[in-house]
Amino acid sequence: MERAPRGVDPTTPNSARVYDYLLGGKDNYEVDRAVARRMLSIAPDTRTLAWFSRQFLVNAVQLAAEAGVRQFIDLGAGIPTSPNVHEVARKTDPSARVVYVDFDPVVYAHCNALLAASDGVAAMLGDVRRPDDILDRLASGKLIDFDEPVAITLVGVLHFVMDDEHPAEIVARFRDAMAPGSYLAFTHGSDSSDPEFISQSSADTAKSSAQVRYRSAARVASFFDGFDMLDPGVVPLQRWLDDDLPATRLVLLGGVVRKA
Repeated sequence: MERAPRGVDPTTPNSARVYDYLLGGKDNYEVDRAVARRMLSIAPDTRTLAWFSRQFLVNAVQLAAEAGVRQFIDLGAGIPTSPNVHEVARKTDPSARVVYVDFDPVVYAHCNALLAASDGVAAMLGDVRRPDDILDRLASGKLIDFDEPVAITLVGVLHFVMDDEHPAEIVARFRDAMAPGSYLAFTHGSDSSDPEFISQSSADTAKSSAQVRYRSAARVASFFDGFDMLDPGVVPLQRWLDDDLPATRLVLLGGVVRKA
């Protein structure tokens, strides 16, 4: 029988663990694998899309690093998968500072174990739905200097924030704390995804931390008012990576914005 750390419910699907399974990881439970297998039965290309999402994250971090950003916050970091944000950022500048934030105690434990010997890299237990708490702790702990540009990644996060949890206000709070020249990269599940996939995934994850709210590209774009949107805008991830990549039944939108 699989054993779970204290505070972890192995009978309820978890988004980080489902993603870990799709990427070929081993830090997941049967409930997560069952959800992932049902997703794959409808859309076998979902595993490929998970890798597209990872590459988008890598590219976004590299873009910000090459633009001169030297501090990074990975919100909803998930179970560590190489290359990690700090590995990418430190190819440009070995002194880059990175904080991984996640509300899952398993993710936090994995990040802590991975980063134990890395100066300037930290893990923090925090919920993106409480931005003031995260920002206060980042500043008071001198983990991030908000007077300098920062890059924030919200990859695979915002579609887990329900409408009554105010995703636009969450983004605005982070935006207001960021210095000019900062970047934010995000992905979001699209309501143009295959209807059968939306129905199945919604039923599988209802009332769990993995529950998804699929939204339109226009709605997602509205969360980033006050930023400059980089081309090609809020579009399926494939368009951020390569013109020749195939469409997938689950449509993940991606975007990168900059604070002027």
